[in-house]
Amino acid sequence: MTQIQTSTDCKEDTGIWKDLRKFLILNFCIAFLLQIFFCPICFLSWTDFINLFPDFLFSFTVSMALSWGGSRIQEYFDPRISWIHEPVKRLLVTVFTYMVYAFAVSFVIVFFYFIFENSFPLDSIPWKRILDFTTIPMTIALVFMAIFTTRSWLFEWRKSAIEAEQLRTEKIASKYQGLKDQLNPHFLFNSLNVLSSLVYEDADKSAAFIQKLSKIYRYVLEVQKEEIVELSKELEFARNYLELQKIRFEDNLQFTIQVNSEIGFFLPPLSLQLLLENAIKHNIASNENPLFIKIHQRENELYISNTYQPKISLTEPSTGVGLENIRLRYQLLSSKNIDVTQTANEFIVRLPLLRIEA
Repeated sequence: MTQIQTSTDCKEDTGIWKDLRKFLILNFCIAFLLQIFFCPICFLSWTDFINLFPDFLFSFTVSMALSWGGSRIQEYFDPRISWIHEPVKRLLVTVFTYMVYAFAVSFVIVFFYFIFENSFPLDSIPWKRILDFTTIPMTIALVFMAIFTTRSWLFEWRKSAIEAEQLRTEKIASKYQGLKDQLNPHFLFNSLNVLSSLVYEDADKSAAFIQKLSKIYRYVLEVQKEEIVELSKELEFARNYLELQKIRFEDNLQFTIQVNSEIGFFLPPLSLQLLLENAIKHNIASNENPLFIKIHQRENELYISNTYQPKISLTEPSTGVGLENIRLRYQLLSSKNIDVTQTANEFIVRLPLLRIEA
């Protein structure tokens, strides 16, 4: 415990000395630039350069005092008055506080500078000259104030923008997770409805259905946490799902899957299952009117179509989940939208194939 504490203290000391070194170097550079600005000819001879030392020391002291005070004022007001919510109040308070501080510090520094430079007796101190000379560091203070104010505002604006983006991302993620959470119970609910009817019709079929269902449901659990899945996996699942339904409908259900290229394409998980399930649930599949389902690809889009032969009355209750779930997930994942077309004989859903951008 003592060793860990000692190590932490050493790191803190190192950080303090590093910040102090940066502070001194920065103010040294500022003082040097001020000397160049006020007396550029003083650098033309060695004698003038040596004589410049008192003025350099004055500028260095002023720069350190003003920059240190500006940092402390900024640190004090940042958690108390927000630039985002109260910008006018923050600006007025910052300007007033810093200028009062700058005047007091500048006056004190100028006072001691005059005393040591000119050796005035205390009873004949030129207060007016000191006050007039204070305008120079006050001008520097205005520049410092502009820098600190801009820096503080930009940092808080950046922090606020990052927090807003994080909240937006978390909100989208939460909404998307809510949509995905609908899939698991939705799939199980409809599968159990199918199984309940099969049990009374054919025990062998119901047993085969249960075995196939367990394999398919494993995939459902695997993709629950995924935002998108590979097209190849969705197509494999769709094929297994349709084969599962054929156990129930036999030749009353026919399907074809024609895809040119699966590599590099993605879909929201279980989007095909929702469409296939709706097609089977809402349309007649009989010996006289077989239900034909087709999945085919056209460039960067996947078309899922089925013969449109709606049931007169639905024996299976609708959960309200399906097309709207897919539509909302596409809105959250990309700028692409699904397209639904219904004709007299066919119901078609177009799903844009997604890509992962590098």
